[in-house]
Amino acid sequence: MNYYKSSKKTYETDEEIKELALNYLDKYQPSKKDLRLYLFKKVLSDEQGTASKSIVLEQIDKVIQQLDSLGLVNDDLYSELKSKNFLKRGYSINKIKMTLSQKGIDSELLKKTIEKIKNDHEDPDFYSAIKVCKRRRIGPYRPDANKEMFFNKDIGVLARAGFSYDTSIQVLKIEKKELKILEKKL
Repeated sequence: MNYYKSSKKTYETDEEIKELALNYLDKYQPSKKDLRLYLFKKVLSDEQGTASKSIVLEQIDKVIQQLDSLGLVNDDLYSELKSKNFLKRGYSINKIKMTLSQKGIDSELLKKTIEKIKNDHEDPDFYSAIKVCKRRRIGPYRPDANKEMFFNKDIGVLARAGFSYDTSIQVLKIEKKELKILEKKL
């Protein structure tokens, strides 16, 4: 005789899926795509494939539309907050574009977000590259004896971080005195 109940909860109605989405939104601030993916995985894994995928997707889309109309899931706000956070961390404009597009932000909203960053900040890539150099202790933060020896390596580090060649050269050629002035603007 089995006295244990299954710990798996099934999500069959729209209200149960909405409750699951609200619990997720309570902890995280996802994009619509992230929320849709989470709900799809959670509902199908818990039901263990008993429901049709198309029916589950229809229910999830209906729930996401309800949450969007209530303002609980907002891709505009998501892209603005994430882009500001990424810029503080030292992400390049290219890396911000790539990351937000992977999160399901559409191209028109992505263009608006990037334009807003460019309008609000003076040369965001340049200052982000300085932040990367400071964090990685490369370029102007290296001892003077090692700068020439690691110049190509430092350009590679900045290139992989999404910065252009011109920006990388410009940042790596900064002198110590100029660097102290620029750090105050960070």
